[in-house]
Amino acid sequence: DHDGCAAVTSTLILGGAQTDFARNFTREGLDSADLFAQIVPATLEAAGVSASDIGVIHTGNAFGQIFTGQGHLGGMPATVEPGLWGVPAARHEAACASGGIALLAAMADLEAGRYDCALVLGVELEKTVSGDQAARNMRAAAWVGHEAEDAPYVWPWTFDAIAAEYDLRYGLDTAHLRAIGEKNFANARRNNNAQTRSWDLPAAAFGDDDTANPVVTGRLRRQDCSQVTDGAAGVVLVSDRFLREHPGASERARSAVLGWGHRTVGLPLQQKLANSAEEEYLLPHVRRAVLDAFGRARVTLADVDGIETHDCFTPSEYLAIDHFGITPPGKNGRAIESGELAFDGRLPVNPSGGLIGGGHPVGATGVRMVVDAHRQVTGQAGEYQVDGARTFATLNIGGSTTTTVTFVVGAAGIE
Repeated sequence: DHDGCAAVTSTLILGGAQTDFARNFTREGLDSADLFAQIVPATLEAAGVSASDIGVIHTGNAFGQIFTGQGHLGGMPATVEPGLWGVPAARHEAACASGGIALLAAMADLEAGRYDCALVLGVELEKTVSGDQAARNMRAAAWVGHEAEDAPYVWPWTFDAIAAEYDLRYGLDTAHLRAIGEKNFANARRNNNAQTRSWDLPAAAFGDDDTANPVVTGRLRRQDCSQVTDGAAGVVLVSDRFLREHPGASERARSAVLGWGHRTVGLPLQQKLANSAEEEYLLPHVRRAVLDAFGRARVTLADVDGIETHDCFTPSEYLAIDHFGITPPGKNGRAIESGELAFDGRLPVNPSGGLIGGGHPVGATGVRMVVDAHRQVTGQAGEYQVDGARTFATLNIGGSTTTTVTFVVGAAGIE
């Protein structure tokens, strides 16, 4: 439904898992198969299902061949888990939104009635090369040969350009960007899978000290940037029919995907900004994706108890503030100054630590967000549990918001 008014989906989440994002698989002498060998059984166990229950597998992965030389990752689950031999599987690529696209593909399979139980994985190994080479590898998600060709780091350059456009249109205080980074690093300390949970950063690391928080490009500094990460996440999605045919599954705390949004636009950032020059929102297609999810879920922002959003850089979380409707367009700083986005605020954003604090294995991020949303609304988020959470939203973007995927996840209870 193009206007986001379709009926509420019946896709249910039985459980999910995440690897420790602080690990360096290459340093440990491990490869892609080892990453799959950890996330597949962990996800099945978390969902309380066996390999024989799985009808289809969808894997999100952005840069497999570039970082590891290993492609054809749709075949990796069956490689490491004999019980998945013969189960149809596919890999999906949409840059940092690869995980979100894998989730949408699995949902479509369930809603079409082809299968009743889907295993969705997001996986990425990025520490196979130096940080500088990793940044060069990720240039593949931009319009290669056409944008940011002179920028040594394409993605910090891109999101600095988004911050600059906010400054041009509305005004922007860089202290608000620093506050986003500081919040997400603090949240990560509660999360025992977060990449930076044990980092000890001084207060100066969240200011404009060139030594403690060096400039990366433009107005972005080190703590404005997400991490190069190895990691995976997984969830099991099922239909209502699966629950009817598997009474034991009905006894588990579960959640439901209440609504979703998916919008895709052209690759170049400047094309996006030119197209929105007369628009209310900086990136109106992102706003529409959010409204699509809310419309399908039949909720408003007032119904949402927390958000896991794409903070690949602090400007990407900054733009999420007004695109979710937390503030009017361009008034994003109000929400930061009020404290309402803090862990104990009215609407916590990235209680997991997000990408900046939690880690950003690119193809896994969209799945990890939904894992955390499921944990929040079923009361399983541990030290970073948001009190009383029943509905969570996610925003997963690829490139300079070229691919935008949003979800609303709500508690489904126990029958």
